[in-house]
Amino acid sequence: MEVDVMKRGGGAVASGSAPLRSRFLVGRIALESHNGGTIDLHNRLIRTIVMAATVWLGAAQAQKLDRPATISGHPNFNGIWQALNTAYWNLEGHSVEGFPKDLWQLGAIGVIPAGKSVLRGGGKIPYLPEALKKRNDNRSHWPEADPEAKCYMLGVPRVTYQDRPFQIFQGDGDLLMVYPFAATNRIIHMKDHSDLPVDSWMGKSNGTWEGNVLVVTTLSQNGQSWLDRAGNFASDQLKVTERFRLLDANHISYEATLEDPQTFSQPWTIEMPLYRLIDDNAQLLEEKCVPFADGLLYHDLLQPKL
Repeated sequence: MEVDVMKRGGGAVASGSAPLRSRFLVGRIALESHNGGTIDLHNRLIRTIVMAATVWLGAAQAQKLDRPATISGHPNFNGIWQALNTAYWNLEGHSVEGFPKDLWQLGAIGVIPAGKSVLRGGGKIPYLPEALKKRNDNRSHWPEADPEAKCYMLGVPRVTYQDRPFQIFQGDGDLLMVYPFAATNRIIHMKDHSDLPVDSWMGKSNGTWEGNVLVVTTLSQNGQSWLDRAGNFASDQLKVTERFRLLDANHISYEATLEDPQTFSQPWTIEMPLYRLIDDNAQLLEEKCVPFADGLLYHDLLQPKL
């Protein structure tokens, strides 16, 4: 904040010539007295600023002290987190776009918002030619072909940047990540790094600590999930390496590197911040979506008999 004053004879004199007025501008204050005399606001203003800064810093410290900074020597990731971007629509950069024409009743509600690429350095996903054709076919059959519409678990990394919060539970062993959609959860195995006997929607996530960074490697996904609502996908050969780095009490730097030689010409990485919900009594609300997918999954069986 800047005070509009001129030094005169060692004192502070408000600039300007109008009688008794206050001019409030962003970051600027000027004040003159009614009889043309001067009011020295400098010291009072400085005290106010210092007091406000002290209160703000005290509140920030109190929030940070609500939970320990570390657990067993590692950063504390406990909390409810959420990505705030359009990655769940499309990982690549995209313009605003309307829903398919058969959903015209939605009007302006049925719009895919524009968004920037979350790939490191921007750009496109490095698909192999045949995989790109499949991606385009997926996209042409959205939304009915999207596993999300069928209430299937979203897989990794899509489950992290869906447009819903998720919660991390951390102790001195394995970590647990809980997601409201389809009642999904995944254990981050910190010791048992054995393989799954069969592939699954969420695969198996094995974690390690690299200094203050939580590194999670996920394998054994079944290859049936998509990466977003734009039809981007990977095969059952996908290896996802996620890195969670705590920036401060309320922000995580998140990145995920995807490797799949059947689908991509080279590994590629997405990156984004995750924000901790600081609402009073913040909590996840379970979203059991199965009843809402029945019409899509079993519409042929639900038709009335003739």
